[in-house]
Amino acid sequence: MNPQMELLAGPLAGRVAIVTGGSRGLGEAYVRMLVEEGARVVVADLLETEGRALVDHLGERATFRRLNVTDQSNWQALVGEVSTELGVPSILINNAGVHSFGTVIGDTYENWRRVQDINLNGPFLGINTVGAAMANAGNGGVIINISSTCGIIGYADQAAYVASKWAVRGLTKAAALDLAPYGIRVHVVVPGPFSTPMTEPFHAELTELVKSQPVQRIGDPPEAARLIRYLILEATYSTGSEFFVDGGAMTGMSLPAAGE
Repeated sequence: MNPQMELLAGPLAGRVAIVTGGSRGLGEAYVRMLVEEGARVVVADLLETEGRALVDHLGERATFRRLNVTDQSNWQALVGEVSTELGVPSILINNAGVHSFGTVIGDTYENWRRVQDINLNGPFLGINTVGAAMANAGNGGVIINISSTCGIIGYADQAAYVASKWAVRGLTKAAALDLAPYGIRVHVVVPGPFSTPMTEPFHAELTELVKSQPVQRIGDPPEAARLIRYLILEATYSTGSEFFVDGGAMTGMSLPAAGE
């Protein structure tokens, strides 16, 4: 196949996507899926070594840009550079986030603010800047925010993280209403337990936890990427919606039978 023809192949050919936190974990899976579907993908992350290694592996469709999601000037510079070099983004995945343990009386205000800044203010700034560029371009777009099952029910000893992921859901609803007149759809994805570098420190605990959910295993990142693909390409009559990829965890938990 002609290299130029190969570069343009796929249902997302001609589309430009930005994935924050795309250097590893679930973000990496989203990047790989988008590249496979033909998009030009910007891996926007602070993890420069991992990010550059990923884009070198993926080839011409992927590029790395260093981004601090909490810095508005970083976002503005990114959108300007990407729009000039690749075209106005029509896909944004607000994936960058940090996990944190800490109770409401044991955590520090400094850590609370750090978690909210990355997990909530980061997606806001992404929508604020990339969403504005999409609206001005007039070609519509898709924005996907990543929440968590911690954004659906409360978890002990994770106060800052739980609050941030609940807030992302509210931000998604508001953004979906504000951006609808511009043909921009906004969704939130709710992952459950997945095997990623972020969850590696408590992998053993997750292994036990998933035994009580309907699908009794930890998720594989490409499974989440397939949901993202559906939202971009197929969910054209949905916006402001929440989509779960959680092994059924939020359906309910099964208790062991008597005697087990």
